[in-house]
Amino acid sequence: MILARPIHLDRDDVLEPVWERIGLGPAARHLLLDSVGHGVLLLTGLSAAESRFLREAHDPRVTVILSDPERRPGGATASGSRAGLEALARLAERGGRLELARALDAALAADVPPDPTVLGGRTFRWGERTHLMGVVNVTPDSFSDGGKHLERDVAVRHALSLAEAGADLVDVGGESTRPGAGEVPLQVELDRVLPVIEAIRARSDVPVSIDTRKAAVAREALRRGAVLVNDVSGLGHDPGLATAVAEAGAALVLMHIQGSPETMQVDPRYDDVVAEVIELLSGRIDRAVAAGVARERIWVDPGIGFGKTAGHNLFLLRHLDELRVLGAPLLVGTSRKRFIGALSGGKPPEQRLPGSLASIAAVAVLHGADVVRVHDVAEAKDALAVADALARAREGGDSWGPPRA
Repeated sequence: MILARPIHLDRDDVLEPVWERIGLGPAARHLLLDSVGHGVLLLTGLSAAESRFLREAHDPRVTVILSDPERRPGGATASGSRAGLEALARLAERGGRLELARALDAALAADVPPDPTVLGGRTFRWGERTHLMGVVNVTPDSFSDGGKHLERDVAVRHALSLAEAGADLVDVGGESTRPGAGEVPLQVELDRVLPVIEAIRARSDVPVSIDTRKAAVAREALRRGAVLVNDVSGLGHDPGLATAVAEAGAALVLMHIQGSPETMQVDPRYDDVVAEVIELLSGRIDRAVAAGVARERIWVDPGIGFGKTAGHNLFLLRHLDELRVLGAPLLVGTSRKRFIGALSGGKPPEQRLPGSLASIAAVAVLHGADVVRVHDVAEAKDALAVADALARAREGGDSWGPPRA
């Protein structure tokens, strides 16, 4: 798979105050970007023929540097203005290098927010703020809350309290996917989640997500009012799950995982964790679309803690914006996870709130997560109010023009 990842992309909404301060009109801005460059793309997965094409492609607006074929074959960087990189994509297209052209186009569109998602009666508009998914574990063995919400009425009260605290949607799960967890029998999972979903829908308009790997559970949950399926296996467990989502016209979260919950933390290894996460998720998006799921109703999740070391988790979060090439909303779950406990001195899950808030604020400000999956909604809402305001701060004084909403 050819992958083009934006290592740096200037964004017009960030540059606009600079343009205003130095008094550049649209024509001058275009000229400046063409002269100083607009971004740098890292390309991987190139064949010898595609590397040769890039070596021979001449455009003064673009600089291509190929990797050493003896050390790291199939890599390159392409830097320059947006116009030049777009021209390179069109040249690749005309030359029959369609996969390369698609990869370049996806990278150049990475700073455009995905289309809105409608869930139930709510519309999620991406790029305006970070949304909150509240966790409702209807299991006896969750790593985070130790089965506190196993009983139906307790789980329902918890879900309603999360909605009241500001959750934009709640994620109901009946099977623990903590490291080492085994698969729960189908009927047990159904018995845990269906009564909870029905009761939530009867008492609230908060959108409900079903956290499951099984098509049968997804199908029944969607019939009872769930509007999104959160599949931690990314369609790697049950091939019929995408069909169940498509038949209901629901939305689907595809998460990256290496291995299964039983095996995922047994020596996880990657050559390039970001590229491999993107490559797997891209293939699973194609699989879901082929099954009939609407492309604009697919979200992606890098799977923090699912087949990754603490170092892998941190590197993925630092490079989260590179997943924008997938053109899908980004859901990120760091809440109370093991690497946060390790970084904060070995704290148990119930003492990991400060570290969890730091992680969601960082991905909201620095890398633009669209949805964060959290256990502590009220605290996360406050943290995101500050983080989102920082990310969108525009009031720099009269020299910078009027503040933006």
